[in-house]
Amino acid sequence: MGDLLGRVLVRLGVVSDLDIAQQLSLQLGLPLIAANDFPSEALVIEGLASEFLLHHQILPLSDVDGVLRVAMTQPQDTYTLKALHLASGRTIQPALALESEVSTALSKLYLSEQESEDEAPTDRWNDDEFVEHLKDLASEAPVIRLVNQIISAAIDRRASDIHIEPTEGGIAIRYRVDGVLEDSTPPAASLTAAITSRVKLLAGLNIAERRLPQDGRIKTRVKGHELDLRVSTVPTVHGESVVMRVLDRESVQLSLEDMGFSLDTLERFNQLLTAPHGILLVTGPTGSGKTTTLYAALAKIDASTLKIITVEDPVEYQLEGINQIQVHAQIGLTFAHALRSILRQDPDIIMIGEMRDTETAQIAVQSALTGHLVLSTLHTNTAAGALTRLEDMGIPRYLLTSTINGILAQRLVRRLCPHCKAAYEVEPALLQSSGLVRFMPAEQSKAYRAQGCAQCSQTGYRGRVAIHELLALDNTIHKAILEGADATILHQTARQQGMLTLYEDGLRKVAAGMTSLEEVLRVTQDSALESDNTTQSAPAALTSMANG
Repeated sequence: MGDLLGRVLVRLGVVSDLDIAQQLSLQLGLPLIAANDFPSEALVIEGLASEFLLHHQILPLSDVDGVLRVAMTQPQDTYTLKALHLASGRTIQPALALESEVSTALSKLYLSEQESEDEAPTDRWNDDEFVEHLKDLASEAPVIRLVNQIISAAIDRRASDIHIEPTEGGIAIRYRVDGVLEDSTPPAASLTAAITSRVKLLAGLNIAERRLPQDGRIKTRVKGHELDLRVSTVPTVHGESVVMRVLDRESVQLSLEDMGFSLDTLERFNQLLTAPHGILLVTGPTGSGKTTTLYAALAKIDASTLKIITVEDPVEYQLEGINQIQVHAQIGLTFAHALRSILRQDPDIIMIGEMRDTETAQIAVQSALTGHLVLSTLHTNTAAGALTRLEDMGIPRYLLTSTINGILAQRLVRRLCPHCKAAYEVEPALLQSSGLVRFMPAEQSKAYRAQGCAQCSQTGYRGRVAIHELLALDNTIHKAILEGADATILHQTARQQGMLTLYEDGLRKVAAGMTSLEEVLRVTQDSALESDNTTQSAPAALTSMANG
């Protein structure tokens, strides 16, 4: 179906809607009105129904001396201008405004009035009628536009998650950008049910079920990006909270070299990937990039000469030449069930999305013992902690030494914005207390801190880079495991063998100007306290940086 050229270019991501609006303003000789200049209350004009304004995306700005000023997304539409004149009996003075801003303002000012009459439909409707009412709400043009704008804003902000949270007084929209939540302008409170229902319809969820959590998926194309949205809803005291994980297939980095690996860590990690059998684990909290690291590792392996099978929940990105299995717990296809079956598929390499239970861990160990290379993730804070976690899951220590090749702990720290990062002289006392002096080049004492500019939305950071802690098991570590060492002793033993902690790898990124000391301390405070010469100094360093 055809559309205006400007809209098509914006959808393809060739230009922004602001670029189009600025050019159209020059072409038509009309002013471009910003959202700050919109009225705070609805302007009621006799003869103009709110449905007409919503449908044609027209926002009345002022009505003075028979002249009606309006903000429009298509002020060149002579038919609509004539209809406005005839309906209102006034001279129409059009101005141009961004479609997203007009739609949001109209929804707040006019749709809220429309919906207030139906504030509590459940009091007088049965369930079937209420479901139909929700479907009608979710199918209205302003609601469709608003949800599209919420998703589109995630691309503009480079967000990894969209949070739609009901509150006592309305609804909050927040975006997780570089691991930190950012607030957005909230829509009208009356649109809460409509927005939630629209997202649930797109994700194929049951909009009538509001008491139980649900999970779904939305595949869409926004501004030239193929997006995969993983949708999760949970009931709260104020309504359903919706979180959408944004998986942008075009932005994912499937190259280990581009993910922030230090050269020595990358070399050892690549050696572990070439092992003929055994288990290689990637650990870290949710959102630390574990799965992306495994995808990058698989992309590096030559799938044409090896049989590679993955078991995931969900399959986030499809990799060419690799057999990927989606877990379906509802029909009994669990990690353990899938693993038992794929061992008969003659695989060379098996990737398990996550070791969640004892049965999955035991099958992974059996697979490693029978000549397979197993890659998986585990939720632990440190590399050494993964060994004791596996022991808690029922894996004997002698099997850990026989099967585990290496463990990579990972975190993500925000990159300093290249446009505004500011150099400063690090005080000698701070260089020593933080441990940064060990990684600074000779005679260098300058580091960088976040400052903030338009390019990074005044945060001082743009994008993220990974920091790593790689524990490769050798004879010394094997001996410590068999002697019953706990996670702390194993960590200390690994450091004596040359392992750099997450904090120390972060300091390397600080010395290289990639990130700031404050950011590394924020992400790795526990690890910082375990590093040489930093006992009780990490918080002091953070305080010093904040005061400096």
